[in-house]
Amino acid sequence: LVEALKRLAPVHQVDYAGSLRRGRETIGDLDILVAVDPDDAAAISDAFVALDPVVEVLAKGRTKTSVRIADGLGADLRIVQPHQYGAVLMYFTGSKEHNVAMRQRAIDQAMRLNEYGLFRDDEPVAVATEKEVFAALGLAWIAPEMREGHGELDLAAGNRLPQLLEAKDIKAELHAHTTASDGLWSIRQLAEAAARRNFHTVAVTDHSASQAQANGLSARRLESHIEAVRKVAGQMTATIRILAGSEVDILADGRLDYPDSLLAELDLVIASPHVALSQPRKAATGRLIRAIQNPYVSILGHPTGRLINRREGLDPDMKQVIAAAAARGVAMEVNANNWRLDLRDTHARAAIEAGVKLSINTDAHQEGNLDELIYGVSTARRAMATPPDVVNCLGPQSLQRWIKSTRS
Repeated sequence: LVEALKRLAPVHQVDYAGSLRRGRETIGDLDILVAVDPDDAAAISDAFVALDPVVEVLAKGRTKTSVRIADGLGADLRIVQPHQYGAVLMYFTGSKEHNVAMRQRAIDQAMRLNEYGLFRDDEPVAVATEKEVFAALGLAWIAPEMREGHGELDLAAGNRLPQLLEAKDIKAELHAHTTASDGLWSIRQLAEAAARRNFHTVAVTDHSASQAQANGLSARRLESHIEAVRKVAGQMTATIRILAGSEVDILADGRLDYPDSLLAELDLVIASPHVALSQPRKAATGRLIRAIQNPYVSILGHPTGRLINRREGLDPDMKQVIAAAAARGVAMEVNANNWRLDLRDTHARAAIEAGVKLSINTDAHQEGNLDELIYGVSTARRAMATPPDVVNCLGPQSLQRWIKSTRS
């Protein structure tokens, strides 16, 4: 919708706002803002309701048009004048708590901030962009993912905002599946797709034996698979580094699905829970900690096993799990699959504060899954992650050294 509106000649600016722009794991509807001159408002509204995704027009006007799109979501288009755009974008991005804090800061500086603009003595202050709004209030621009009323204004006032991670900073995919288990592409196809995204490293991490429904690999099949991965890796050394890994199931008691002697043959081990996801908290906590303490585990994969709006997953004492990961130098995954986003933002923030590295992976089973990286990055940005917090941002040699440091 936004890209289609950008192509219209009268449009000065257009963005999506709301909880989508803040990178929240679920949203209620879509808020889209467009800046046009008043004489063009009606034409923009007409063009919006004619876009392909629109299946129903709920209301239509010169300042607001509401529609329903093909997947059932509601979408509101708000049409504003260019000189109002910054204030309106900030207001409709939210969150409510962030906006309350911003309005109070304006009051403290003898100004008034609302969805129409920033005013001093009823005279508008120039706020055509968000940066102008923040600057007028003595603040650095705050990334939308941080606007949740969690002290971000204090950081902005003190010029202490972190330089948040961006998708372009990710240089490796460390969790992906091939046709050896339940993926839909070959080792080479996975590697070629990762190389097209300028990744220097990709890990082939097919499922372990107990995941029968996912065609998990028996110990004998894994040994053959390791040979197959290394054969392709040898053929593609000039293109990308390919690691022979495995996503190894964490069994209900915390044991791993393969013996240590087999884990030792792998380049990378991700340990993930897939079954017994309704365990009591104490059992779940002990289970994950036992897996972390295995000397061959480098990454704890999607630690709760939740599926958003489908399955709650484990509810471990995350403070204890994070402490165990910190003690061994094990990374905790932010699984970017749109149903998972696990670690969630609050857990990822706690991990960073404890000195635990994140690993942001797409859990790709086919090429389109790699595009979901943006959701993992958004989740990590909400946790205030910077590139040094994420192992996927390391260079090839540094990544190899980090993996080696976890295998002890």
